[in-house]
Amino acid sequence: MKIRNKNPVLKEMIEKLYAKGTEYPVWKAAAKALNRPRRKKYEVNVYKIEKFAKNNENILVPGSVLGSGEITKPVKVAALKFSKEAKEKIEKAGGKCLTILEFFEQNPKGSGVKIMG
Repeated sequence: MKIRNKNPVLKEMIEKLYAKGTEYPVWKAAAKALNRPRRKKYEVNVYKIEKFAKNNENILVPGSVLGSGEITKPVKVAALKFSKEAKEKIEKAGGKCLTILEFFEQNPKGSGVKIMG
């Protein structure tokens, strides 16, 4: 896979996830989603997480999480960026906000991960 991103941190993350993707397809899908052009990056609002996630589910957003809407479910969300409001709402509902690399280190097999974009 040709890595189009010039950000060295993001480039290293994509390479790491793609390498692990040979064993676990969820990380390969995440690497491909992160490798999209900046104008096509994913932005997910909190209300979408509320609508499609179940209680205590692991959600991976290969982009930004924004604070529009409300959330009542405790979920673990990993993303590139969180808006201040989104982070507050997720933590207030009993959930956790993690970076994608922290999430990857906690769950290297990618079991129970739902990619949302």
